Amino acid sequence: MSAELLAVDPVTAARRLLGARLTGRGASAVIVEVEAYGGPADGPWPDAASHSFRGPRSRTTVMFGPAGRLYTYRSHGIHVCANVVSGSDGVPSAVLLRAAVVDDGLDVAGSRRGASVSQVALARGPGNLCSALGITMDDNGIDLFNPDGPVRVELADEHPAADGPRVGVSLAADRPWRFWLAGRPEVSSYRRSPRAPAPGDSD
Repeated sequence: MSAELLAVDPVTAARRLLGARLTGRGASAVIVEVEAYGGPADGPWPDAASHSFRGPRSRTTVMFGPAGRLYTYRSHGIHVCANVVSGSDGVPSAVLLRAAVVDDGLDVAGSRRGASVSQVALARGPGNLCSALGITMDDNGIDLFNPDGPVRVELADEHPAADGPRVGVSLAADRPWRFWLAGRPEVSSYRRSPRAPAPGDSD
């Protein structure tokens, strides 16, 4: 399966990434939770919570395509987070990888996360996912479908998904663009941003 399957709207791309295999440096995992993000106000998927909402910037250029590239950023200036670029080339959107089940290279992932971290929590949360799989800021822009790349994704058959609002965003906070595989303990807990409007007052 190729990156062309992700050259679609962000919600469809997010659903297609659920159940996909993500392989990093010495560890591999199945993606069980994602969040979709659109783009600027004048684009097909306006999304005030997206990093590309205000147009291209030096750090968000990769979000403008092509699909299948990795977009990394630091959350709160500390934790590396990974996104898979989606949409047609030049039209920004991306899918945040929120949680995964590490099922190969457990020792490697565990050594990165610490001996006290349980197996189900190894890649729960976007920062922990990147830590467990050895994804760094230097991976920004790489082709995830390059079989020789340091980080790779392999799509699988689509899975039925639960959905709900995205975690921790203060804008477009009610939009049900978070998707997860129901019943998986690796899925993160929902936390609404304290800066978000009351439920029902956002899009």
